[in-house]
Amino acid sequence: MSRTSRTRRSALALALCAAAVATLQGVASPMAGAAPSASTSASTSTSTSTVGRIEDSTARAFAESLGEGSWRTQVRTAALASDQIDLRALTGRTATRAGSALEPAIATADRRIAEAKGLAADTGSLLRLRLAAPSMRDELASGTAPLVAAATTDDSAETITAYDSRGRAHTLDARRTPDRPVYVVDIDVSRAMTAGLKTLNKELAAQGLTTPRPSTAPTAPASPSSPSSTSPTRSAAAGFWTTKIDSVQLSSDEEPWVSGDAEVFSIVSGFGFDGKVRVDTVDMPYLDNDGTTYYPNQILVNWSSYKYNLADVVMMEDDGDTNYQALAKALADALLTITDLGTYIPLVNAILDAIPASWWTNDPDYVDSWYTLANTSTGRLNGARANGWLTVTPYFVTQS
Repeated sequence: MSRTSRTRRSALALALCAAAVATLQGVASPMAGAAPSASTSASTSTSTSTVGRIEDSTARAFAESLGEGSWRTQVRTAALASDQIDLRALTGRTATRAGSALEPAIATADRRIAEAKGLAADTGSLLRLRLAAPSMRDELASGTAPLVAAATTDDSAETITAYDSRGRAHTLDARRTPDRPVYVVDIDVSRAMTAGLKTLNKELAAQGLTTPRPSTAPTAPASPSSPSSTSPTRSAAAGFWTTKIDSVQLSSDEEPWVSGDAEVFSIVSGFGFDGKVRVDTVDMPYLDNDGTTYYPNQILVNWSSYKYNLADVVMMEDDGDTNYQALAKALADALLTITDLGTYIPLVNAILDAIPASWWTNDPDYVDSWYTLANTSTGRLNGARANGWLTVTPYFVTQS
């Protein structure tokens, strides 16, 4: 290899690295010879979350990196072999110049996303790459040059901005899946929510909103669905009553093709035995698709944690931009001011009022709510927002 060739290759690698870092920092710095972006993506508007802006910048930087043929081939092979690619792992194990140059920028973007979502520093890699739709596989396999877009959390979006390998923006119809293959930069919401609920529970406990259960639970209430449970032997058995979800469905929505699955969790609230509001979180990772009935047989409320026979449920979704530390603080600020007056007080409105106003921009993180769920509730319960329903039954958990 000549000295001139080595110099040119070194310059190209430096240009790739500089372009990736500059783009992820929000600076328009296309590679030499690339046309500047024709327009600024709508997803970088002031109403978009920090996570959304990071994803959009990452999408553009990744698109520019695909100008190198060997790297583009490696990404195509990975995308056809897997539904979801860990971006940090992909750039970390490649021998291509473009992929290697992108690695530090991807690591920086991962850390920024974790900070924006209020997650622990050791959460690890969150950024993922996927093909937007299975219908694009044939075109991608045939070698058609892909575009790269960021996942959107805006269900009402009419257009999607995608980037090509020269950094140019292309406007796509949000409701019509394009024939040209499109890679989507998204985050692993399942992993983020697992880490987020851990953070949320830790913060709620620190604020006194998850007080320990009493060492001796009160006598279990009789279940209307199990007449035999009213016997003294059954009531005195070691265990506790719960409310179990037999089936659940959320209403169908028209989401853009670029959107990924949202992760759903519920906030269960009532009064603990110390007279303070108690909050418990319930992970519902199976709720992938709207309009689909799921049969989880999942415990929603553990009644041994609550003083009264009533509790409230607020169902939320992490569609990418949920900040769990901010949610914990907002809940604590709102709920710690509510005192037990000797009768049950519904808490749904207090929880909804505590949700930061920024969460109601674009796609709301609030799914639905159920007021005054009783320990004797059974059958179908429609959500107050009419966006979903649950069928529940009382269920006694016996201690072994």
